[in-house]
Amino acid sequence: MVHSVDDYDVGQFLSVAGTFGSNRFGYVVTPNADHLIRVHDDLDFRTYYQHADYVLMDSRFCVCLVRLLRGIRLPICTGADLTQKLLTQIVSADDRIVIIGGAKRTVQQLAARLRLRNVYHFEPPMGFIHNPRATEQCLQLIENASPFRFCFLAVGSPQQEHLAHELRRRGVARGLALCVGASLNFLSGLERHAPAWMQRACLEWLYRLSRNPRRLGHRYLIRGPRIFGYLLKARFVLRDPSADANAAGHVQ
Repeated sequence: MVHSVDDYDVGQFLSVAGTFGSNRFGYVVTPNADHLIRVHDDLDFRTYYQHADYVLMDSRFCVCLVRLLRGIRLPICTGADLTQKLLTQIVSADDRIVIIGGAKRTVQQLAARLRLRNVYHFEPPMGFIHNPRATEQCLQLIENASPFRFCFLAVGSPQQEHLAHELRRRGVARGLALCVGASLNFLSGLERHAPAWMQRACLEWLYRLSRNPRRLGHRYLIRGPRIFGYLLKARFVLRDPSADANAAGHVQ
């Protein structure tokens, strides 16, 4: 399997996102080790990645492994860093922002702290992706809030990628959607980043596991080790930033 990854770090992608506009729709995926395993196993999820406008590497651990195993240097653009910088450096007070996921009070406090006056928020119920009516409600809310500057899809994977792909298929929404998982939790203070030395050593996963072993134990200790064999077989290609930003087919 061949993976094309956009050649952007956080700083480089900020200018891309900042000029994306709201007269068309696009979406961003941010692969980590669990996502790459899912791309390998799940045809639907692979399709979501194939139609993404931008693929930005979220995992320092995977970046380190690819460099060690394949000799390829991939840029790192984590969803948490990107979300924080977009909301604090790019978004203006009156830009329309859509946030899907997160508790209402948390989003209200975040909007107040960042002085955002045009935020649309929806917290879908647990398991909504398996309920067609709940999924439709979520999609319609996003479409009704369109055009937006950014739509942060923070409902976990594969739910957020499914929503992004459906929005593209339906062709109603306008603006840039970003699949960012738990990134808003870091910005709001609900979760903490690993110490800098652990980030440099690509050990953020160990820090997160130590703080929440019950939730993350299976992902990191049972499912996660599959990434080693997978990355030995996978091939990564850096996508030229000068290429058409709307080109699909990032994962083959």
